[in-house]
Amino acid sequence: MSLHRISLAAAALAVALALPGHASAPKKTLTAFASEQELSDLFKRWREAHERKRRDEQRAMGAQVAPAPAALASKSSIAEASADSVTNVQHAGVDEGGIVKLHGEHLVILRRGRLFTVKVGDKQLAPVSVADAFGPGVDPRGAWYDEMLVSGSTIVVIGYSYQRGGTEIGLFDLSADGQLSYKSTHHLRSNDYYSSRNYASRLIGSKLVFYTPLRLNPFHADPGTAFPAMRRWRPGATPAEFRRIAPATRIYRAAEDLDPYRGLALHTVTTCDLAKPELDCESTAVMGPQGRVFYVSPGSVFVWTASSAVFRIPLDGAAPSALKVTGTPIDQFSFLEGADGHLNVLLRPDGRRGEGMWGSEAAPGELALFRAPIASFSDGRDAAPPSSYRRMPRAQGHALQNRFVGEYLLYGAGAGWRRPAQATNAQVYAVKYASEDFAYEIPLPHGVDRIEALGANAVVVGSDGRDLAFTSLRLARYPVAVDRYVRKDAAQGETRSHGFFYKALDGHEGLVGLPIIGGGQGAGRQLRHESAALLYLKSESLSFRELGTLASRPAATADGCRASCVDWYGNSRPLFLGKRIFALMGYEIVEGRLQGGRMAELDRVNFAPATMQISR
Repeated sequence: MSLHRISLAAAALAVALALPGHASAPKKTLTAFASEQELSDLFKRWREAHERKRRDEQRAMGAQVAPAPAALASKSSIAEASADSVTNVQHAGVDEGGIVKLHGEHLVILRRGRLFTVKVGDKQLAPVSVADAFGPGVDPRGAWYDEMLVSGSTIVVIGYSYQRGGTEIGLFDLSADGQLSYKSTHHLRSNDYYSSRNYASRLIGSKLVFYTPLRLNPFHADPGTAFPAMRRWRPGATPAEFRRIAPATRIYRAAEDLDPYRGLALHTVTTCDLAKPELDCESTAVMGPQGRVFYVSPGSVFVWTASSAVFRIPLDGAAPSALKVTGTPIDQFSFLEGADGHLNVLLRPDGRRGEGMWGSEAAPGELALFRAPIASFSDGRDAAPPSSYRRMPRAQGHALQNRFVGEYLLYGAGAGWRRPAQATNAQVYAVKYASEDFAYEIPLPHGVDRIEALGANAVVVGSDGRDLAFTSLRLARYPVAVDRYVRKDAAQGETRSHGFFYKALDGHEGLVGLPIIGGGQGAGRQLRHESAALLYLKSESLSFRELGTLASRPAATADGCRASCVDWYGNSRPLFLGKRIFALMGYEIVEGRLQGGRMAELDRVNFAPATMQISR
């Protein structure tokens, strides 16, 4: 396959300022409010200025000025990493909320508002327990329970309630024999966390980490009702039971004045220690412009606001810092905090919706690679210089995929959630983000719908409109395509990053698993239908060999769904547990066995709630 070198020109995308030294941490940080009074006084000044502006506008129009309304009573704006991981994560040691986790000899599965456990130990495959993913007495209408994490014997279910408003954290105990029991529910103030690509929660050790944006109305009589707060849920719980978890001294702002008319948000990082007997959470927040794309590295949360600034919020409690920037990342995979003390980010010119809903699925447009030392972050006054941006070739397609693998940034475009389209001039680009000033273009006969790491190398998965192709890339001194496997009349059945898994074996071998559906079918099918099958390949020195599939045989089951009745995060996953191979497809788990280099079905179980007694 031919390899083309494309020259890159520096893009003058920001004000030129000299960068500080290359220390590992910023020399200056954002400033916290000194007291609750200082924070209150700021909002009071904004309200008074807004009232003067409103009266002046009314006078200019000849209108009679009405007296300012009395202050309203305070009302809440919100209504009532391990070897055994089965999750395809961005960073080793930073687990991500998902729909299936492993605990001992049990799989824990979250689907359609319920938790299930299935025993897989001792060569068994048997349903054990099922429970509602919400607490007794909780009305699940208008709530979506999408993510789950497991820490020790504690299961954490993360959801968002449009009826009560805010993020719900449900805690469950999991016994050694796989029995589920409800523990408590906690309510966290937040705006809608949903993203078509990112995950709301992370788990680092026993520390549960959330990024929750909170839009502010600076002219509200009591804007503090939108500040980070938490309550333990109980029947009849009231807004007055919310407890502030971010005092003024943990709310930061940039050195320059904010414009309340341009939209404000509290970009909030909340950490909860799951090792404690009772859930204990605290928040750090940065007041800044609206817009969000966030990324969690092992040590920090980075929040990129709409074409304005990037905030770095350390997870060790240190003060946040910021840097003025231009452009917007596509998703969390656009980021890499490198071991060399630099932040690397792939940008497009505008992305005001950030990752909200399908904000990441917009056409790629112009692209630039941003690279700056963490030490250049400061109190918000400094801007990244033009030398921090390098123009990248434009990818052709509907939805951009990007991933940092080894010393390379890889990116290309494909169909996204749409029906696969015929690819006539597709390509994947590879650039050494830390040292090179040019990119390599690798032509492909298929679109780029997924980019994943195969150890130090990579695979690009995409459709040509009818067939599904896997192209392996060797990422050595020069990136090169090594092999291509084509599955006839197929498309990928899951767009979520967790839908793929690679298990490294000895030497240069590994196993690949991916859900598939029929060719030409749109990926949006994953919202209501399980995948047709799980496809398994073996990679031998980056050459692919098909092992076979484990097919679904869904039974027509009335599951009595009461919440989360659409599979927003999909429902099919490849699972590798030791030397055993499984496929999760809807309410089925199928175990496979390799015989003579081919996949054969060994066992199958249906764990639909109609077949089990629900624990309440």
